[in-house]
Amino acid sequence: MLNIILGVLLGVGAIAFWVLQRSYQHVPAHELKRLARSGDDVARLLYRPVAYGSKLRFVLGGGGILLLALSLICMVQALGILLGILLLALLLTVGAVVFVPSDELTHTSLWLAKRSAPGLAWLLERLHPVIDALVRLVRRYRRVSVHTGLYEKSDVSALLVRQRGQPDSRISTSEIDLLLHSLSFGDRLVRDAMVPKRVVNLAAAGDAIGPVLMDELSRSGHSRFPVYDQKRDNIVGILHLHDLVASKHTGTVATIMRHKLTYVHEDFTLYQTLQAFLKTKQHLFLVVNTFEELVGIITIEDVLEQMIGRHIVDEFDRYDDMRAVAAAAARKDHRDHPEPKATPKLETSATTGAPEVIQ
Repeated sequence: MLNIILGVLLGVGAIAFWVLQRSYQHVPAHELKRLARSGDDVARLLYRPVAYGSKLRFVLGGGGILLLALSLICMVQALGILLGILLLALLLTVGAVVFVPSDELTHTSLWLAKRSAPGLAWLLERLHPVIDALVRLVRRYRRVSVHTGLYEKSDVSALLVRQRGQPDSRISTSEIDLLLHSLSFGDRLVRDAMVPKRVVNLAAAGDAIGPVLMDELSRSGHSRFPVYDQKRDNIVGILHLHDLVASKHTGTVATIMRHKLTYVHEDFTLYQTLQAFLKTKQHLFLVVNTFEELVGIITIEDVLEQMIGRHIVDEFDRYDDMRAVAAAAARKDHRDHPEPKATPKLETSATTGAPEVIQ
């Protein structure tokens, strides 16, 4: 009879260690530290043993296993192997259902954690040199590593999506959306973000500077315009609208346009393109395809929009999505003109020098 009582008491002790282990793991150490700094007395109390990290798990896990083994020995000696194992299994099942916390801390588990925290902190303070020596001995013969469980960007994205649905999350939905867009940013191509040539407003090199040109360009929805000479595919410069506004003399666009041209391939990733923008300090690239044909333009604002998942509106914007406008215009043109038109090859004026191509 004494062995049965002793076995039950040891089994209850093993359950208590199990409850403590689950209770201390319920709130991460960094969150307990934040709450303790904000003045939470319970968090300050619980953080003392939790701060020891794996040493706390070692003590609670090892102590629980030891009590469980002693309880089994007492049960077997009193009742035999079969009845002893069944009684211990029943005891553990009831303890797990009633006392061990699952998703939320129970009043019993929280009370037990608060009561045991000072004693565990005192014990860990004296045991941690011994535990450190054991860990060094184990690591000498066997490498111990901690895996995050993440392998690809999709795993991080799934984690962020779960975080968005977490009721007590302190990361705003907009911040999570920004992180999700940033993760997929590097996989997108220039062709996905560029403004197609169909809706690009061009300025002629021979156009006269004046109110008529300024009004026409300012209503177009852009602040920078490729400049062509004679043929629309013969791009010779870039006109900045603020240069046109600041111009105090008459003349033609060719006198105030900027001659440096920079090209980027439509198959470049947006990450490569952003690096090119930062390297060249340009704000607009001409986009070409494999046949060196001009297919559109891309600005640094277009790239940043894809990174943050929002439309950047400046003082000259007119349309929210110029790619949608181009697609609608293309469908209308296809209905009106079924036969496809050949796209002329891009020409570069000799007066501008060799255009720079981002490699």
